[in-house]
Order: sequence, then structure tokens, then C-alpha cells
Amino acid sequence: MSRQFPTPIGADAIDLAAENALLRAALAEMGARAQELEHLADTDGVTPLANRRRFLRELERVVGQCNRHGTPAAVLFIDLDGLKAINERHGYFAGDAALVHVAALLESLIRSTDLLARIGGDEFGLILDHLDHNSAIETAERLARCIARSPLDLGHATVTVEASIGTATILAGDTVEDVMLRGDRNLYIAKTEG
Repeated sequence: MSRQFPTPIGADAIDLAAENALLRAALAEMGARAQELEHLADTDGVTPLANRRRFLRELERVVGQCNRHGTPAAVLFIDLDGLKAINERHGYFAGDAALVHVAALLESLIRSTDLLARIGGDEFGLILDHLDHNSAIETAERLARCIARSPLDLGHATVTVEASIGTATILAGDTVEDVMLRGDRNLYIAKTEG
């Protein structure tokens, strides 16, 4: 009976194992970078909120869900009144600070299941999934009051920020375009009445 000893691993096999480990590490790094880029592509450049791209994608999902299952939902279009005046009087850093201030305030007042996004220069969009028309209007009124009662401290000045809010309930058969148009129209009405 002859005894067999394990064959020693050759240098080629060791080199292949090392290369394999390097390739796995490079793939993991590329995957992490791709996730980071995707996050950046969906995030606003000034506030830590979602951007218009992500907002529209989520709105498409919610509109489809409402059409399939009849679940209530609404969208609030929040426009900061006087942001241009803040920029002109205190500078663009103050305007950006006002956007960040309102974004943080709104995020603290909404449910974790809602999506808040900055969808334009001084405009935010808020998707209220599983919320009926009357509750959406009450939410809009509460948010407007909270924004008005929370001035921004610039260090050298305190600035009151106010917002006009248009509400659009998502109706059966709606498309994203229907909701956006109705929301824009209702925001215009809120701005002219306010």
C-alpha cells in the first residue's frame, strides 16, 4: 500500500487565487460606486431630499397603485413664497439655507412612508400615499402653518419663510401628467388667493 501525499499548490494556482480575490474586490468596489451614483442621480443638489427624477418615478408607482387597487393618495405641491427676495436681500447662500431649513422642517412633520422631493427651484413635491382628499387638505394647512411659524435664523437676521400649497388628489384613471397639471393649477390658485 502506497501512501499519497497532497500535491503542493503551484505558483500558478496561487497567482490565480490572488487575481480572483483582486477581481472580487474590484467588483465589490464598482457595485458600491454604482449604488452611490444611483443615489446621487436621485438626490437634490442642495437639500438631502429626493429630486424631481425620483419624485416622478415614485408618483408613477403610486398612480398605478391607485388605479389598480383604488387606494387613496394625494400630492402636495409646496412653493416657497419670497425665496427670490431672500436671495436678493441676503444672498444665494441664505436662499439655499431657506431651502434646507424648509426641507428639514417638512421631513420632521411627515410620515416615513411619504416621499418629499425638491422638484424645482423653490418647489417641493410631497406624495401622500394612502391619504384621502380631506386628510391631504388638512395636512397641507398644517404644513403651511408650521413653515410660517418656524423662521430661519441667518445669524445676522431672522427670515420668515412662507409657503403656498396646492393639493391634488389622485383619482381613478389618472396619469402622472393629470396629477401634475391638477397640482400646478391648484398651486396657482393657492398663490393667487394667498
